[in-house]
Amino acid sequence: MVVLSYQVVQLPSTSIHKCCSPFKQHNQCYGPSFIRCGIAEPSGQPAPMGQKTKYNDGVFEKVFMSLFARKMEKFSGRPNKEIDGKKKGLFDYDYESFVDVSRRVMQGRNRIQQQQVVREVLLSMLPPGAPDQFKKLFPPTKWAAEFNAALTVPFFHWLVGPSEVVEVEVNGVKQKSGVHIKKCRYLENSGCVGMCVNMCKIPTQDFFTNEFGLPLTMIPNFEDMSCEMVYGQPPPPFEEDPVAKQPCFVEVCSVANPNSSICPKLQV
Repeated sequence: MVVLSYQVVQLPSTSIHKCCSPFKQHNQCYGPSFIRCGIAEPSGQPAPMGQKTKYNDGVFEKVFMSLFARKMEKFSGRPNKEIDGKKKGLFDYDYESFVDVSRRVMQGRNRIQQQQVVREVLLSMLPPGAPDQFKKLFPPTKWAAEFNAALTVPFFHWLVGPSEVVEVEVNGVKQKSGVHIKKCRYLENSGCVGMCVNMCKIPTQDFFTNEFGLPLTMIPNFEDMSCEMVYGQPPPPFEEDPVAKQPCFVEVCSVANPNSSICPKLQV
């Protein structure tokens, strides 16, 4: 069981957009005291399509980047654990190096193998028996779906960027178990359809649906790099998912195949 300390911070009205917590009311920010918003654009919003958003990552963000990157280094084939001859420390990984590790993991592996690596990394981040405990605490109910959507906003902004809880319809029932990611940081920085689908969307869906027992569907928008996460909604089979037919970002992806109508990394 994780216990979080909460604090109330009085903010001027012009600074409310800088708060990453979903709990905002009357110019006050309610949320975990260690969470900080990483976006550094003057507008407080992600950069327009075609440009990379500037982030100012704090301790919380760097810790998670490092933890994930170090776990994934083991599968990269070419571990890069040193800087100037010295072993990398906990804060020597930034977001670009995290994405670079992901790209090295992707190379030389097919779609299924990439997804298996991410599953192993996610499992390695959890204490023994965590999936079973999650199933007991969060059975697949409307409340569990809404609760996890609310947690996604503050705890995963380091990975995907700013997001917000939205109302969705699941099995004919309206509920606030949707998360709208304004512009996915992972897709924006990788510029790679295959990495988005194989290293994020599919393994995350499968992990929540199969390991945690809470269905999750992720719907990336490759036109503006936004994404919708719908807790409580089972994901479709890969062959029936529109992402299976998605072409490369030819102009921004370093491994794109301009002669293919479908991203090669989406093919087994």
